[in-house]
Amino acid sequence: MSEIASKTNVNMVQQDQVVGPWKEAWRSFRKNKSALIGTAIVIFFILLAVIGPWIAPQGINDQNLSQRLLPPSKEFWFGTDDLGRDIFSRILHGARISLTVGFSAVIISATVGSFLGIIAGYYGKWIDTIISRIFDIMLAFPSILLAIAVVSILGPSLRNALIAIAIINIPSFGRLIRSRVLSIKEEEYIHAAKAIGMKNSRILWRHILPNSMTPVIVQGTLAIATAIIEAAALGFLGLGAEAPQPEWGKMLADARIFLLNAPWAMIFPGLSIMLTVVGFNLMGDGLRDALDPKMKS
Repeated sequence: MSEIASKTNVNMVQQDQVVGPWKEAWRSFRKNKSALIGTAIVIFFILLAVIGPWIAPQGINDQNLSQRLLPPSKEFWFGTDDLGRDIFSRILHGARISLTVGFSAVIISATVGSFLGIIAGYYGKWIDTIISRIFDIMLAFPSILLAIAVVSILGPSLRNALIAIAIINIPSFGRLIRSRVLSIKEEEYIHAAKAIGMKNSRILWRHILPNSMTPVIVQGTLAIATAIIEAAALGFLGLGAEAPQPEWGKMLADARIFLLNAPWAMIFPGLSIMLTVVGFNLMGDGLRDALDPKMKS
């Protein structure tokens, strides 16, 4: 009886020690203090984007020229701009614009890029050659120049800036998924699925796609930070959001001529961009360390 009890205890201990891959990744992620800080920053700005328009003390376009370029105070926490508008209220509304552009652009680019990468990696041959060469051509141009070219063709607007950012990020997702698929399709379970007559579409949907999502999650988190910077850059150049939209990059562009007289008009939008990007980068690095087996000791 004692031997049976001891074996039972050993089995229970072994079962407790066996955890799923996602649970193990969560444990690893929780141990990364930088990743937790980044996640807290991201959650904070997401909350601002959701509730910001309701807690903003002033309207985003409420102008009062008698209060123009006022420094931060109890009434205007972040000061006012050259038209007397409350910068704090505009930053709260701008959080929704920047995050919407970041998330939407990455969702579009990840969807299109993953589809093209899976097709190229799985079928190979001339399909892979054509898709890969298109990716190479797009990656040959600096991303911001390619975005400027796309917006110049479509016309300056926030929607067209979103489309441009989505287009320039497609190759990074496509090449990432392609390399992953090239490795997965040589696994034994894929050959076994083909041997029993499983259709290619089902193999792609049931086996290839689920096992390729880990790098997409990591790349997507990091790409959101890049998309926010690119949206701000296009707005700063006058190719993104148009007045009077309170987009952070546009706010920087409008305030640059008052840098010496009213530096707060540029400091607070710039800090918002910096903190948001840092938050997504820290969270993305933590996800990479937690989900990538090569990063684990």
